[in-house]
Order: sequence, then C-alpha cells, then structure tokens
Amino acid sequence: MSDPLLDRTLPSEATPTGYVLRMSRPRFWPYLAGPVVVGVAYAAASTAELFAPLAVALFVYFLLPANVFLYGVNDVFDADVDAKNPKKEEREVRYQGDRLVPALVVATGALGLAFLPLLPAGGVVAMVAFLLLAAEYSAPPLRFKTTPVLDSVSNGLYVLPGVVAYAAVAGSVPPLAAVAGGWLWAMGMHTFSAIPDIEPDRRAGIRTTATALGERRTYAYCATCWLAAAAVFGLIHPFFAAVLGGYPLFVAGIVAAGVNVDRAYWWFPAINTVAGMTLTLAALWVMLYG
Repeated sequence: MSDPLLDRTLPSEATPTGYVLRMSRPRFWPYLAGPVVVGVAYAAASTAELFAPLAVALFVYFLLPANVFLYGVNDVFDADVDAKNPKKEEREVRYQGDRLVPALVVATGALGLAFLPLLPAGGVVAMVAFLLLAAEYSAPPLRFKTTPVLDSVSNGLYVLPGVVAYAAVAGSVPPLAAVAGGWLWAMGMHTFSAIPDIEPDRRAGIRTTATALGERRTYAYCATCWLAAAAVFGLIHPFFAAVLGGYPLFVAGIVAAGVNVDRAYWWFPAINTVAGMTLTLAALWVMLYG
C-alpha cells in the first residue's frame, strides 16, 4: 500500500494496529459515521441531545469498529480477488490470512449487537439489518456482491447508521422518504465505487452491476440512482433535493471532462463530507433559529 497521507499519520503497516487501521479504510470512515451525525442532527430537539451518551457511543462505533467489521468481512472473503486488484497496492492493504482480522470481525459485530438493548424497536431493526447486510454482502451463503442489482441494492446499508442514530435520539424512525432517498444515494455510491474494479472482477469471474453494465452505462445507472434520490428527498423539502442533485451533475461533469474513474473515485470522501456537512448545518440552523 502506498498512501502518503495515511503513511504519515498512521502507525506502520507492518504493525497490527497500522494494518487494521488501513484495512478499515480511514478515508471512508465518514461513510458510516457521517449518517450518524446527520441522523442525530435531525432527531435532536435541543443541543443537549446532540451529545447524548448513546448518540456519542453510536458515532464512535460507526466511525471505526463498524468499518473494521464491514471491511474485515469483505477482505477475508475477497482475498483471492484482491490478490489481482491493483487498488490494493495503491490505497488499501491486502488480507494475508492472519487470524487477527476474523477475530476483530467477531468482536466488532458483537459490539454492534451490544447496542440492541439500548435502542427502540426501529433502531434494533436498523442495527440488525446493518450487521446482516454488511456481512452477507461479502460472505456466503448470500454474498450479494456477486449478483448484479442485489450488490447495489444491498448497499443501502450505508444509510442504516443514520436510521439507528435517529431512532436512538428521537425514539422513532426517520420519515420513509428520507430512508428511501438515502438508500438510493447509497446504491449510486456503491455502484460508482465498483467501476474501478470492473476489470479485476471480470478477470476473477465476479459478476456485479458494474461488470454487467460496463463503465459508461454504470455512470448512467449511478446518475439515475442519484436523480431518484434527489426526487424522493424533494418530497420532504426542496433543499434536500438541491443537495442530492449535485451528484448526477458530478457524474455528467467527469464524463464530459474525461476524468479517469480511478481518480474521481477518491474525490468522493470529500464530496460526501461537504454534502453531509451541508445537511447537518441546515438541521442545526432549524433547531437554533426555527
């Protein structure tokens, strides 16, 4: 792995801590923790609720342990495929068959289950769904990632931390349109992230939505998911539609400019952070000023 930023900030990849942190994909930590922040911001009725102990604990869990669980399962069951994936040489690490990762997967999964007694019914359903989808995306018997369309649909799991957090603070689940819109957004995000893997996956005989569609049609699929997400969010408020509407414009821009997808893929952590921050600041503004 060669990532100058991570190499400067994390322990050596040769150490267990350094390896596990890299395996958890630090650049993608906001993908699970970010929805928690957004969910809490929209559920909270006061600034005190923003920092309720359960909300903070969920943020910490989805920031690191949940990523260890999600990507640990992925790396264990994708070891053969990843051996031929150049992305593992550039920005990620390869699983080498050690016992540490499976042990951490079990531990972090159990940690997620430990939240269940503290959550209302809707939060319990969302947490269980997250853990099941995170595992079965890569693990047998379902291994959703090898079935076109299901690989995309199952990755709505990324919105579930927000549902869990919202339920933990508000005592009820968020509006259905918000969940559906977030799910569509996550489907587009996942499928876009699979574009750089099209050739390695084809060589390994893995069928995904991206390998079935090819690069250009996958761009169209992602843009369609994001347009649908914007439309569904628009049922709640036009502001949400405006924020989500930036994603299909981004796809159109990179296609028109001929930007290599391997490069554009790594812009999304920043793009998603800005989008999430915009949504969160809007929630805080409404809370404070009405």
